[in-house]
Amino acid sequence: MRRFLAVPLIVLLAITLAVPVAAAPRPGGVFPSLSRNLVAYYDFEHPVPGSPGQEADQGRSGTDITLVNGGAAMRVPDRGPGRNALQVKQVNPAQKGADDWKAGRYSADGVPTLRAFNGVRAATVMGWVKMTGENPSPNPGSSTPGARYGAVGLVGLLSGNSDGHAVRALLELITVDGELRLVALGRRIDGAASQTFAAAEDWRKLLPPEEWVFLAAVFDYDNGTMALYRNGKPVEGFYVDQGDPWAVGGEPEPDPASATDPRGIKIGGSFPQNTREGNPCNCRLDDLMFLDRAVRPLEILLQYHWARR
Repeated sequence: MRRFLAVPLIVLLAITLAVPVAAAPRPGGVFPSLSRNLVAYYDFEHPVPGSPGQEADQGRSGTDITLVNGGAAMRVPDRGPGRNALQVKQVNPAQKGADDWKAGRYSADGVPTLRAFNGVRAATVMGWVKMTGENPSPNPGSSTPGARYGAVGLVGLLSGNSDGHAVRALLELITVDGELRLVALGRRIDGAASQTFAAAEDWRKLLPPEEWVFLAAVFDYDNGTMALYRNGKPVEGFYVDQGDPWAVGGEPEPDPASATDPRGIKIGGSFPQNTREGNPCNCRLDDLMFLDRAVRPLEILLQYHWARR
C-alpha cells in the first residue's frame, strides 16, 4: 500500500514545493520542471500551418520536423499519451529504395535551432513507443537471403558531422554480441568512438507488441555515464565498452560534447534526409522530448505519471 500511495504524494510535493509558479506545463503533458530545458518537443498534434507534412516543435527551439514519405497520413489517431501518434514503418520489405515512413530534420551545415546541444555537458531523450509490426525489418539491400537489419531506430539527435546515421544521443534497438537489445547510444566527440549502454532484459519484454511504453535515455558527457528508464523506472544494463570511449578521463575538465550544432534529428530509422533507408521501425511514437541536461530519476518518474494523469 505504501508503494501505491508514494507516487501521488511525490507528485503533489514536487508541484507545490519544487516547481516555480511561472513554470506552467506545456501542451501535451510536460512536467513543469522540464520546461526550461525542453529544447525540442513533438506531440504530433501540431501540423505546421499550411504544411501538414511537417510537425511544429512545441519546445523552445522551433525545430520543425518533416514526416518523411507518408506526410500527414503518418499522424494517426491512437489512445496513447495524446490524441494522435506518429506511425513509422517499412513500406516495401522486398525492394531497396527510399520510401520508408520516418521523420526528422537534416542539414549538412548543422541545424542552428539545435544550438543548445552545441558543447553541451549532458542531454536527455524521452518519449513513448508502441511496437506495431515486425521488428527488426527485412534488409532488402543485403545479398544474404532472409537478412534483417541489425538495429531498429527509435529516436535520436544527430552528431555535428553526421551523414544522417551517426548520433550524439540515441534511443534504439541494436545488436550487441549477436542479440538485439534496447540501448542508449551516445557520442561525445564528432567522428570519435561511441558508447552504448544496453538493457539486460529481453527487448521484447521491455517493448511488448501493441503496448505504449515510456522510454528515457540520459547522457552525461562530462561524467561519461548513461542510463535507461522504462515507465519511469531505471533499467538494469551494462556498458558495451568497458574502457573510456568518450575520453573523459583526466584533465582538462569539464568534458562537453563537440562544439558543433547537431545536423538534425532522426525518428523511426536513419537518414532523415531520405537519401537511403536504414534500420526502420514498425512502431508508433509520441511526446518525443530532447532536453539539454541530465534529467533526474525522480523527474523521469514524475513525467511518466504526469503524461498519464
